[in-house]
Amino acid sequence: MTTFNIENVNVTSFDSMPTPEELHARLPLSDQAGAAVMRGREALRNILDRKDPRLFAVVGPCSIHDPVAGLDYARRLKALQDEVQDTLLLVMRVYFEKPRTTTGWKGYINDPDMDDSFHVDRGMENARKFLLDVSELGLPTATEALDPISPQYLGDLIAWTAIGARTTESQTHREMSSGLSTPVGFKNGTDGDIGIAVNAILSASHPHSFLGINGQGRVAIVRTSGNPYGHVVLRGGDGRPNYDTVSVAMAEQALAKAKLPANIVVDCSHANSFKNPELQPLVMADVVNQVRLGNKSLVGVMIESNLVAGKQAIPDDLSQLKYGCSVTDGCVGWDTTEKMIRDADALLRGVIRERQA
Repeated sequence: MTTFNIENVNVTSFDSMPTPEELHARLPLSDQAGAAVMRGREALRNILDRKDPRLFAVVGPCSIHDPVAGLDYARRLKALQDEVQDTLLLVMRVYFEKPRTTTGWKGYINDPDMDDSFHVDRGMENARKFLLDVSELGLPTATEALDPISPQYLGDLIAWTAIGARTTESQTHREMSSGLSTPVGFKNGTDGDIGIAVNAILSASHPHSFLGINGQGRVAIVRTSGNPYGHVVLRGGDGRPNYDTVSVAMAEQALAKAKLPANIVVDCSHANSFKNPELQPLVMADVVNQVRLGNKSLVGVMIESNLVAGKQAIPDDLSQLKYGCSVTDGCVGWDTTEKMIRDADALLRGVIRERQA
């Protein structure tokens, strides 16, 4: 029999991963963490259903690369949450996977050592440990779902999920979202097209069947019931912002035409701030003002924030990394973050009381 060299021509190896069940057994969901996740999800669903008059804010580093600094940030955010809990639900942004246009660091799961060694097994375990630590503080977490297998490992520790501008149009990610246990925010396309996000919400709200893995790590046909909590995230596009009143009104019209709830989140970063983190406070102030003036569709914001403002390149000598500073997109620093949240809290108190009444 002739042997043909036609399969896996460009694959160099298949390295084993622990199964989701094995990782869950090593790092089980504690009572404290589980309660925090459930509270966070319920609060987010209630905000989207208008049972909770508050806004939610997904706040945190562009990406996690140092779990020590990340947990330092989480403790500060939890203290701030306790201070503003009557007006805002703070959800910590915990992003482990970074999409890349060409090349670059792919995130803490893919390359936890930041040296192109790609110890994904260790990265996944470290990511789960970090999510447990944050959840046990009583803080809900948010992440971007990029790899469709990762939710089987980490999904029980996530309260809110984002689908990025590059993947909102992907059938794989729409199908995956239909089975996620969290509310899902779909970003508009990189060109600013909101129709992509609207179509994604519609798709994810329906049942799907697709290939995935189960808890034992076996390939399985995943069958979903559909996710009723998809919503739009306006992040700007094609170099232009789209958080202004006209853009928000157009998004409301697009959602109404599709017979979808008018739930809109504004990403204060990316094209909405022209990729200048220092402009994020202006974006948030504008959103808060729209809510004060009576807007009912704006339910949340996203803020890229870290302990230290700005960003840094990844050095060859990792000991030279600046503590608490982003290695991906630039962020506002902690002092600015506190001011943004506290200013919003002060301005929204009257509005929230009126909504409760």
